[in-house]
Amino acid sequence: MADQGSSAHTPAVRDGVDADGAVDVRLDLPFSSYASAAARRAFTRRIGERPASSDPLEMRAHYTRFNDELAAEARKKFEVDIIDEVMGGVSVQRIVPLSPQRPARQDAILINLHGGAFMWGAGSGALVEAIPVAAATGLQVVAVDYRMAPEHQFPAASEDASAVYQHLIRQHATNRIGIYGLSAGAMLTAQTMAWLQRKGISLPGAIAMLGAAGLDFGGDSNALNSAVMGEPASEAARSIFHTPYMQGADPNDPLAMPVCNDDVLARFPPSLLITGSRDFAASSVTQFHRRLAANGVDARLFMFDGFWHAFHIFCELPESDEVSRILADFFVRELKLA
Repeated sequence: MADQGSSAHTPAVRDGVDADGAVDVRLDLPFSSYASAAARRAFTRRIGERPASSDPLEMRAHYTRFNDELAAEARKKFEVDIIDEVMGGVSVQRIVPLSPQRPARQDAILINLHGGAFMWGAGSGALVEAIPVAAATGLQVVAVDYRMAPEHQFPAASEDASAVYQHLIRQHATNRIGIYGLSAGAMLTAQTMAWLQRKGISLPGAIAMLGAAGLDFGGDSNALNSAVMGEPASEAARSIFHTPYMQGADPNDPLAMPVCNDDVLARFPPSLLITGSRDFAASSVTQFHRRLAANGVDARLFMFDGFWHAFHIFCELPESDEVSRILADFFVRELKLA
């Protein structure tokens, strides 16, 4: 009769799976059958367009050139006016939709917090996020040129986002203001909610976080992104607290990591989260969605199958138009504009 000790209850570890659950997988991963042909072309074309250097200023220059091209495409596709202003001591771009069929609405406004790892994305990087949303919603979008690394560190961006928001609440009711951001801008959106709470300032009517959230990166999506994008696993899984902007911040401070405090999360406004299944941040986005829902927040999640980080900035994709429609429907509903 077999021994009934602990070994009888230990599952066998098959070849390719270690005792910690890591699986050695080698496979061809077809492009998603749910994605458009345009998305397939964009994925294969863009996957090799990564910066040659890890120096923050050289990366900024690389992505500025990259975003300049995308912003030019967005300006051809959508009719908008772009006005440079200063709000609360912070430089911004105000994007005004110019649809001849529908004048820009004045009863609400959106704030965009651009992506770029807190190191790049100002100017044209913000425009690729703001122009399509202004056109889809019929609302003016204020894109915030917040301070970034390596010149500045946390919480400089939170201070700037808060300053612009406080400027706008002199002109708009807080429940008629929406804030949204991509990647670092998504994390900054969550951080700004914690910052406003700490300052005793009423929160906006709704927020949206795309391609990231107020949570450190981890989970399956980091490992998948490493394999798909050909990046070293150690680099793909690097904590945000090792980045130039967040280095030295306290991971247990809700101003830096809002997910660490349930009381802060419970006060979040209605929240929309969007990611792609090949986004390195997908796991953190879905986890943050669960934390919001567990704290009673009206939180909604959309995941686009087969899509990579920040895919919607490529305005030629039908999925990019879909993201803009999702954002428009969300803000129109939550800001009571219908």
